[in-house]
Amino acid sequence: MVTRSPKAARAVRPDASQVGAVDRYFEITARGSTWAREIRGGLVTFFTMAYIIALNPLIIGTAPDVNGNLLGGLPWKDQAGQVIGANVDQAITLVAGATALVAGLMTILMGVVGRFPIGLATGLGLNALLAFVIAPRMTWPQAMGLVVIEGVLIALLVLTGFRTAVFKAVPRSLRTGISVGIGLFITFVGLVDGGIVRKPVGGPPVELGVGGSLMGWPMLVFVIGLFAVAVLYAKRVRGALLISIVATTIVAVIIELFAKVGPKIGDQNPTGWVLNVPQLNQVVSVPDLSLVGNVSVFGAFRPSFADGFSLRLFLPLALLVFALLLADFFDTMGTVVAVGAEGDLLDEAGNPPKVSAILMVDSVAAAAGGVGSVSSNTSYIESAAGVAEGARTGLASVVTGIGFLLAMFLAPLINIVPSEAVTPALVFVGFLMMSQVVKVKWDDLEEGLPAFLTMALMPFTFSITVGIGAGFIMFVVLKLARGKAKQVHPLMYVISAAFVIYFIQGLLGRLVG
Repeated sequence: MVTRSPKAARAVRPDASQVGAVDRYFEITARGSTWAREIRGGLVTFFTMAYIIALNPLIIGTAPDVNGNLLGGLPWKDQAGQVIGANVDQAITLVAGATALVAGLMTILMGVVGRFPIGLATGLGLNALLAFVIAPRMTWPQAMGLVVIEGVLIALLVLTGFRTAVFKAVPRSLRTGISVGIGLFITFVGLVDGGIVRKPVGGPPVELGVGGSLMGWPMLVFVIGLFAVAVLYAKRVRGALLISIVATTIVAVIIELFAKVGPKIGDQNPTGWVLNVPQLNQVVSVPDLSLVGNVSVFGAFRPSFADGFSLRLFLPLALLVFALLLADFFDTMGTVVAVGAEGDLLDEAGNPPKVSAILMVDSVAAAAGGVGSVSSNTSYIESAAGVAEGARTGLASVVTGIGFLLAMFLAPLINIVPSEAVTPALVFVGFLMMSQVVKVKWDDLEEGLPAFLTMALMPFTFSITVGIGAGFIMFVVLKLARGKAKQVHPLMYVISAAFVIYFIQGLLGRLVG
């Protein structure tokens, strides 16, 4: 079968009477596509993204908030300090269903409004920031409130055109450093949750496995998963991440069935499963969507205004919102352009069609992730796989979204997926994000050192915010030291000053107190 290139196909503009209303609305024929290609491309995008239904619950569904509660309000540990497995399982199930719901609705919205072949779901990196940095400082409803605020702010930036100004204010080297740093952070989380990297008692900060060695069936599952995703991706197999997760989960279920490995509880059974024990109990159920709407939009800020305005309490929260916004902000723009380039959908200026609508839907998705208690939703680069399969229009996104909605009813299956089967995907996503490191001008101190600090401090301090702040401040200091103050955008001075206050907030608190 002979297939025309997208450019050649777009040159053929059929008469409006020759195509149906749906075809005209999505511009299927006009963009050189067909219904079959859109459906096939939409399905490929779903299967390449579906791993998030398993991965997001294991990131935010297993993390306690400041009160020691999981999403949904159940306690993480009992009075003896032991993790309550039943509560963790319930939280994971709740998050899985809500993750699929929000991803489905927002991806359909992208298809109908943005009319662009891109899927949206909970953003990796953003959910890690929420689970390991934000939630430990407040309750889960308050943390989700910050996500809603971030989405609203991004929407305002789209409406005012300020989004482009902020994008230009942050130099490319720092934007790259943020992406790579988040990739390293995700990798570290993946290695820890996979049991490969652990904190020994009385030894170095971290070490390999148990006593510096890989031991036990769960670690073997992780290793199999990592090699599987690497080989599948190298062979350009569609859905490599998902296939790896499913295959290693099956291996894990078989191992648990015969070996009875059991869970890792504290220092007991160190070679046990770190999180979920892969046991098959139930497959299909009606999703529990009680997490939707369980959000306190301004709850985290109330203490700042309880007895008059407190900058010491307000500023750290504002910077956390900024960290969410910045990570979401730059990731989206890069993803949209990359997917558009894959499908030859960009204009002469390098912009996709209906760019304002695309960015607005992405902004709404960020806020919707907070309302749904699943973390900020954002555009997925995996959508490029669907575009490579033939998707060119928003119809493919509608197909992808329907796939997510159907997946809601399979949420109980997520409970059998052990972290050792999922975390290799985290490590591999970290690798994909790390590939951007070549964009940094390492021979230029003003560009390289700020980017390096951003990358290094995110995993080493276990804080995405710290990495961003350190990079921004170093960039401004080096420019000033070399007499290049005019090369720094005014917004960079404002942001860096805010980060300086953030870093010395403990000292300021003592002085004020």
